[in-house]
Amino acid sequence: MIVNRWKSAAVHAGLVIGLLLSVFPFYWLAVMATRTTSDIYSFPPKLWFGGELGRNVSRVMEGIDFWGAFLNTLFVATVVTLLVLFFDSLAGVTFAKFQFPGSGWLFIVLLATMMAPSQLSLVPSFVIMAKLGWVGSFKALIVPGMVNAFGIFWIRQYAKESIPSELLEAGRMDGCGFFRLYWNVSLPILRPALSFLGAFTFIGVWNDYLWPLIVLTDASKFTLQVALSSLNGIYQTDYAMVIAGALLAVIPLIVFFLFVSRQFISDIAAGAIKS
Repeated sequence: MIVNRWKSAAVHAGLVIGLLLSVFPFYWLAVMATRTTSDIYSFPPKLWFGGELGRNVSRVMEGIDFWGAFLNTLFVATVVTLLVLFFDSLAGVTFAKFQFPGSGWLFIVLLATMMAPSQLSLVPSFVIMAKLGWVGSFKALIVPGMVNAFGIFWIRQYAKESIPSELLEAGRMDGCGFFRLYWNVSLPILRPALSFLGAFTFIGVWNDYLWPLIVLTDASKFTLQVALSSLNGIYQTDYAMVIAGALLAVIPLIVFFLFVSRQFISDIAAGAIKS
């Protein structure tokens, strides 16, 4: 009994330490956003909040069109996430539960694309966007990102184990076609997997910097990450202002993650109760 209590205490202590280590970077970001640049360089570091947050935020708003970039990012991230959820779930369910000629080899090719670094596709992707005349438009951000190999692989693995083949066969006997089996039978079962994929995709698109930096040429269409990068000076950078901008960009993600994580847990709990 004493040994079990010690083990439980050790596990809880480890979890608390892990939680503190995970939360500290966000705490440090918030603290530095309320300080001046000289405070950031001070030693020992100041670990409590200062009184410069309002000034730093106002300078961010003066330096860039923050709300315009925010709306651009929200639009792109939302559209890409919805498209990824639709196309990846459609392909994942097909690979998992429907047989067609060459499906095995096609899935292997799909997995092989995950092995290549994404940076290798930047030049070919830009050439394609330029030939289509999409450079400088949101289409260059949305269309290349509306399907990804990881999402198809994730949904395929989840659907293979969670969707009973007997349920699909019963749907066929009732006269359901392919799309109705996907929409009315498969999607409700895939809600936990879709919650994770949606959060993963939205956060990835929101934080994307390199590809928008390459294809966006009009400042009115800049996403948050590209707009915030313009706060860096050529010879001198006000890091307190930059960190305040980064904090403003992170807050919506934290709210979104908290909402999606609650939905993800509730979906898993509902699935466990039904099973």
